Amino acid sequence: MGQSVSSAKLTTRRDCYHSQRSYSRSTVLISPMKTEEAEVIDELSDFISDLPDECLACVFQCLTPADRKRCSLVCRRWLRIEGQNRHRLSLNAQSDLHPLIPSIFSRFDAVTKLALKCDRRSVGIGDEALASISERCPNLTRLKLRACRDLTDAGMLAFAKNCRGLKKLSCGSCTFGAKGMNAVLDNCPALEELSVKRLRGIIDGAAAEPIGPGLAAASLKTICLKELYNGQCFGPLIIGARNLRSLKLFRCSGDWDKLFPLIMDQVTSIIEIHMERIQVSDVGLEAISNSLNLEILHLVKTPECTNAGLGAVAEKCKLLRKLHIDGWKANRIGDHGLIAVAKSCSNLQELVLIGVNPTKLSLEMLASNCQNLERLALCGSDTVGDAEICCIALKCIALKKLCIKSCPISDHGMEALASGCPNLVKVKVKKCRGVTPEGADWLRANRGSLSVNLDMGEHLDVTANDGVVQDNGDGIPPVVAGQIGAPGIASSSTARSTSFKLSGLLGGRSFMACTLRRLASSNGSSRS
Repeated sequence: MGQSVSSAKLTTRRDCYHSQRSYSRSTVLISPMKTEEAEVIDELSDFISDLPDECLACVFQCLTPADRKRCSLVCRRWLRIEGQNRHRLSLNAQSDLHPLIPSIFSRFDAVTKLALKCDRRSVGIGDEALASISERCPNLTRLKLRACRDLTDAGMLAFAKNCRGLKKLSCGSCTFGAKGMNAVLDNCPALEELSVKRLRGIIDGAAAEPIGPGLAAASLKTICLKELYNGQCFGPLIIGARNLRSLKLFRCSGDWDKLFPLIMDQVTSIIEIHMERIQVSDVGLEAISNSLNLEILHLVKTPECTNAGLGAVAEKCKLLRKLHIDGWKANRIGDHGLIAVAKSCSNLQELVLIGVNPTKLSLEMLASNCQNLERLALCGSDTVGDAEICCIALKCIALKKLCIKSCPISDHGMEALASGCPNLVKVKVKKCRGVTPEGADWLRANRGSLSVNLDMGEHLDVTANDGVVQDNGDGIPPVVAGQIGAPGIASSSTARSTSFKLSGLLGGRSFMACTLRRLASSNGSSRS
């Protein structure tokens, strides 16, 4: 796609430009200043014209998508180069896209990452359109399908045969079934990531067709299943994925306790498991504990998991670095499970506890034994008070980020952070009624390098000192200290505009009342 320019061509082109400039100067009378500006513009045009296609493409790749679109409108050459070097494309996959496919992909003929998204209320592309796209994009490595409900198993088969180099497939709210998924697995041996959400074509019950393993099983590294009625039909694929590194299961029905022992017997390379609102108990955790290389574990709203299951995982999975637990206020996981983690998982770097009630006993052991703990979040706990925060401040030497939400702590706990946790960089406190803006200001004043973010919910949001707006690092405009308003208020300017509107409205009413009184008095005097 690039072009090579020889030195002879460069000399000829420059001579042509210089002759044109000398001719214009001899025939047209212009001011010296304008002459210099024209020479600068001509020189710039000369350099850009001499720039090879490959270099211009590198420049385009450094621009935002909006700027690339603007550049494509400059001239035909820029239009061609921008299209030939665009590797990522997102299209509105409605049915009227089909006749435009030849022209679109004749311009964008180097696309390797494609997203086809359709509105749920619109008619999406069908099998013929997907097959046509696959014929024009044989080098496609990533495909994302969203709400393409008119695609069937036949369309997925045609696509898979044409795009054998596919590495990542993500599909959500589609209606093709197990045959279409197996077609991809059988024809795309390089597939590394598979994400499936709300795949409507999968039959629920005993008649469901199993999915996998296929040729892709050997290369798969990540499998993510979300909101599937019968996610267990992917069992053969998971079991056959010998090199699987990450397994994520979100709200998939079925008894996973029966499947996890089979998975862990065959797959020994898993380092990340994420389970959210699935039917799994300590039986499944016992099987997961056999994955000795496990580093990341998320247990989110799995009420049948208890301290025993967590203890089994902690005892064998000594490489655990990140642990997220959302106990859902079930009180099935507490001090005993966390103490087991503290005893065995000395490499723990991140701990998130939501709806779990740890006490000073378990927190002290975690702080003492997990010397690499850098990130700690305690949310919705009824037992985390000032004593527990003082313990964290005293023991957690490596802690850098601390998040506390909806816990019964007060300003006394915040004061402990002023002298503890020497590596602490950021503290975020949200919906803790005992913590006041004065306490947060005191902590900032006594530890100037510490970023303190106090969010009191519907009452007050403090993220700045002395009314000076500062960036809180989250990309959200902070609220001026001492500002009181609704949760939807994003900045002080909004509050000021709201106050102006209210004062204007009230001022209008008082003006109207004053006018009515004057009219009434004038009418009374005229009658008398």
